[in-house]
Amino acid sequence: MQMFEVKAKVVDGAILPAYQTDGSSGLDLTSYEDGIIDAFDVKLVRTGLFLEIPNGIEGQVRTRSGLALKNRVIVLNSPGTIDSDYRGEIKLILMNLGKEQFSYRKGDRLAQIIFSQVMKVKFKVVENISATSRGVGGFGHTGI
Repeated sequence: MQMFEVKAKVVDGAILPAYQTDGSSGLDLTSYEDGIIDAFDVKLVRTGLFLEIPNGIEGQVRTRSGLALKNRVIVLNSPGTIDSDYRGEIKLILMNLGKEQFSYRKGDRLAQIIFSQVMKVKFKVVENISATSRGVGGFGHTGI
C-alpha cells in the first residue's frame, strides 16, 4: 500500500478526516455545522476542511453506507471528485431520500473520502474501433 501526504487546513473546531479501522479505505468526513435536511431535499454541508491533494491523486467523496441504510441520506453526486488543484472548502452535497427530516450536529460523520491515483489519457482519433462480444449492447442488455 502506497502512502502519500495530503496537506490539510482545518478551520477552528473542524475535525480532520480519520480512518475508523486499520482496514478502512475511506476516511470519515464530518459536519462543521448543525443542520437539517428536509425530506427529499438537498443541502450543501460544510466540513471546515481545505485540502492540498498531490498532483496525480484525486479525492472521491462517497456516501457512508450506514447513513444511507438507516437514514436514507446519500452524497448526491457520489462519488464527487476533488481535483488536485482545488483549494476551496470541502463541502458535501447531501440528499435526504427519507420521508422525515434528517438532523445532524457539528462533528457528525456524514460522508467518506477515498484517495485514488489518476491516469491521464490522450485520445487518438481513428476510423474504426475493435469489435467485442458485447458490441454495442447497452444498459440492461445482459438481462440484469
